[in-house]
Amino acid sequence: MGGELRYEIGQTAYIKLVLHALKHKTAAVNGVLLGRLSDGDAVEIADAVPLFHSHLGLLPPLEIALLQIEEYYGAQGMAIVGYFHANERFNDFELSNVARNIGDHVHRYFPQAALLLLDSKKLEALPKGKDRSPVMQLYTKDSSKSWKQVGSDGSSRFSIKEPSANIVLLDYISTQKMQDMVDFDDHLDDISKDWLNPELGK
Repeated sequence: MGGELRYEIGQTAYIKLVLHALKHKTAAVNGVLLGRLSDGDAVEIADAVPLFHSHLGLLPPLEIALLQIEEYYGAQGMAIVGYFHANERFNDFELSNVARNIGDHVHRYFPQAALLLLDSKKLEALPKGKDRSPVMQLYTKDSSKSWKQVGSDGSSRFSIKEPSANIVLLDYISTQKMQDMVDFDDHLDDISKDWLNPELGK
């Protein structure tokens, strides 16, 4: 089972993460992935919560966020199943220490955890092509307990649930929908801002 585990991300989670990165293009951003392990051979990522666009590594805000997220999603039968990261520099394709550390934390509670890193080159190429593959790279922990990228493109083990997600994403980008995106940083600054982003799909 360990080597053949598949990861499938739903359109809602996928779009939230990419819009979060696009809203804060000049900053590193992160988020957590919510979902469940289904039938032992697939991790289904059903939703995502954008976390921070400043002070990514600060523990107190992260702990507050994770407690609230676990309480809300736990009531819906979902758990934190992974972590998302977008680097500050457009051409940076390395996992940062912050990404590894938070990924390690998630992995302790969910051993099949996914760590997704935004691939800015794929994102930039999106309007020019008909590519339906995710604009992010999948990393998982291998037997040596270090994060390793899955496959050269990871497509066989990592997919988007809805094939049209990239088309919907382009529509959201063209209408500047990313400006409506609320992350936990925004919520901590102004608690009237809803980190669940209920308006996003409307």
